[in-house]
Amino acid sequence: MKVIKPTYEILTDISNGGIEELQFIEKIGRVCYKSEDRITPDGESAKKFVKMLINHGHEAMIEHSTLSVMFTIDRGVSHEAVRHRLSSFAQESTRYVNYSKDKFGSEICVIDLEGGMLLDKKMSQMDADVLGSIYSEWLLAMSDAEQHYMNMIELGATPQIARSVLPNSTRTALTITANYREWRNIFRLRTALDAHPQIREVMTPLLQELKEKIPIIFDDIEI
Repeated sequence: MKVIKPTYEILTDISNGGIEELQFIEKIGRVCYKSEDRITPDGESAKKFVKMLINHGHEAMIEHSTLSVMFTIDRGVSHEAVRHRLSSFAQESTRYVNYSKDKFGSEICVIDLEGGMLLDKKMSQMDADVLGSIYSEWLLAMSDAEQHYMNMIELGATPQIARSVLPNSTRTALTITANYREWRNIFRLRTALDAHPQIREVMTPLLQELKEKIPIIFDDIEI
């Protein structure tokens, strides 16, 4: 059994400083006002224009730009992520993937629970020894699940049947493609303190990175 940390990868190319992304939105948005003559090549007009759109709630214009991100998370968290209906998804299928094969190391891979435990508002206040005991129980449960999965496969079960014993912690690859407006909604919901700690574990650093790479679009969303 392999235990790994959750991660994400931005798949969409982003220009240096995110200026091209803002200019694209400006070019589309200025059609509404027929103010194309105010566009400046240095991108300064784009910054001001997009900021105005967001401040006035005219976010329909930023729906013209999309972003794709691939997450490596546990399946429990993925069930929350796919509830954002205005997004497109591609997810690793446990129906067809056979984790007993060599290409998967003949083992299941699970997402480390430690980060989520430390972000959990109640559990983060617990004694370190108690947290250690809880984590040990989780490790035992994961190992148990792996053994039963492999036994079922060896006995002839198909992956789509054997997957019934796989835990929520099973690693999955999930790619989300959404427009900027929907990403703003995702970040508001999934970085909030009452969001699931394990989805915050990937959404918070992603938001921080996008704030740096694309100015203005996500600036007003507090972490």
